[in-house]
Amino acid sequence: MYRTHNNGQLRAADINKEVTLAGWVQKTRDKGFMVWVDLRDRYGITQLIFDEERTSKEVIEKAAKLGREFVIQVKGTVIERESKNPNMPTGDVEILVSELTILNQSETPPFTIEDETDGGEDLRMKYRYLDIRRKPVRENLIFRSKVAMAVRNYLSKEEFIEVETPYLIKSTPEGARDFVVPSRMNEGQFYALPQSPQTFKQLLMVGGMDKYFQIVKCFRDEDLRADRQPEFTQIDCEMAFVEQEDILNAFEGLTKHLLKEINGVEISEFPRMTYDEAMAKYGNDKPDIRFGMEFGELNTVAQHKDFGVFNQAELVVGIAVPGGNNFTRKEIDNLIDWLKRPQIGALGMVYVRCNEDGSYKSSVDKFYTEEDLAKWAEATGAKAGDLICVLSGAKNKARTQLSALRMHLAEQLGLRKNNEFAPLWVVDFPLLEWDEETNRYHAMHHPFTSPKPGQLELLATNPGEVKANAYDLVLNGNEIGGGSIRIHDKKTQALMFDYLGFTPEEAKAQFGFLMDAFQYGAPPHGGIAFGLDRLVAILGGQETIRDFIAFPKNNAGRDVMIDAPAPIDSKQLEELHLKVEIKS
Repeated sequence: MYRTHNNGQLRAADINKEVTLAGWVQKTRDKGFMVWVDLRDRYGITQLIFDEERTSKEVIEKAAKLGREFVIQVKGTVIERESKNPNMPTGDVEILVSELTILNQSETPPFTIEDETDGGEDLRMKYRYLDIRRKPVRENLIFRSKVAMAVRNYLSKEEFIEVETPYLIKSTPEGARDFVVPSRMNEGQFYALPQSPQTFKQLLMVGGMDKYFQIVKCFRDEDLRADRQPEFTQIDCEMAFVEQEDILNAFEGLTKHLLKEINGVEISEFPRMTYDEAMAKYGNDKPDIRFGMEFGELNTVAQHKDFGVFNQAELVVGIAVPGGNNFTRKEIDNLIDWLKRPQIGALGMVYVRCNEDGSYKSSVDKFYTEEDLAKWAEATGAKAGDLICVLSGAKNKARTQLSALRMHLAEQLGLRKNNEFAPLWVVDFPLLEWDEETNRYHAMHHPFTSPKPGQLELLATNPGEVKANAYDLVLNGNEIGGGSIRIHDKKTQALMFDYLGFTPEEAKAQFGFLMDAFQYGAPPHGGIAFGLDRLVAILGGQETIRDFIAFPKNNAGRDVMIDAPAPIDSKQLEELHLKVEIKS
């Protein structure tokens, strides 16, 4: 037996017990006649004491040679600590060691294994197995496990059946690039890793499973950012004989359960907002509604006043920044410079100070009277002490830029509080979106999304106006889940493929198996997929998913710990009938 207790377990009630502990050396303090060692494992830290009056000389000498991260086992007696540490759960006791066994020595680690470490992110990712020993990383992984278990328990009680679907599938166009896997036994042919189990979960509904879920890995070969990885985890769900309202109610229940179980927060309101309303009010389809700063459209009150920039714009739109009149001129100039960065691309910003005495001072006073500016304040909801920030230009571009400014200001002003949660359903997305590059429509979600009831005929006359029977669940400005009611009959699915530019032959080659299945009594069905990585990060009070993944990739999609991806042996290439040609 390596241990009788873990290192976070012993308390004052255990004094005088004979115990055996094991773990890693966190640190040592050697006074010559006395050595203290902090012993760490997943559960906590226990202080060990080696005292020359009560411990053999041999054991003390061995203790004095211990280094950081040595793996040891000790036997001894639980005694009361003279200098208690109220910040440690085990801070009332220590172990008077009688036996010490070094189970494994350790090189000096490349960074300190402490909550606040001296290791940069690249270094810690290279030695991720050491980083996991640090409490913040370890606690994040334990937190993720807790969320996943809560999901499984809830869905199982709601009679969802967990079914595993294949990882080696067929490459299909679903929006992102596939990772492909060559087949040795089928020369010149490739599997693809699934971007999602979409078609398989629909087939499970055809198979009569009625309620399905799995917590599953998905793969997309796309550009990365802080909240995106090439492999990620979904809570994937599907239900048969349902309409949109059934799905929304079911997964409001799951979200409420997680917020209460994990965060102790009870949420009663799940507002619903159409896609058009979200774009008009917030400039994006995943708005953070924990704070205000809703958009105010100013065309009617700002145009035709001799200010050419606004007169030529498709949209003039502004937000009221609470307390923003306190911003210095330098701070406002910094905001303008931030907007002009290539990532945002604005040409400038007009601003209005709403003074405490009810007067207004703007950067365009030459063109507008105080009565004009008062109308701007009314349209944006600005009050005395606020600052109105105004952008203009093409409608979609101006909204996107102002949305970015709104979120930037919210961060600066501390309005995005990690302990506040505001869920929101966004519904009635466009079914199709026009792509200027390919000069054709693409599915905004995926090709299997059903149009809203009664709108199928619009596909022939005005496809851009057709709304999807789709919905996204947004939490604190992040899309945590999205889904739709699916097309469940072959005729409608064939029509959708036609509008998306597939020839009948291409549709048959890509999705013939699904079309065939629809001929055998497919039920009405729909579902949703939650991004587990993102959901866990938000519930954990963060927005960077990498901190909640055991072995994440870096921003270049590389695993720097195992050095992957990497070249493969020429013999393997030969067996796979492949030749690598790197273009300079």
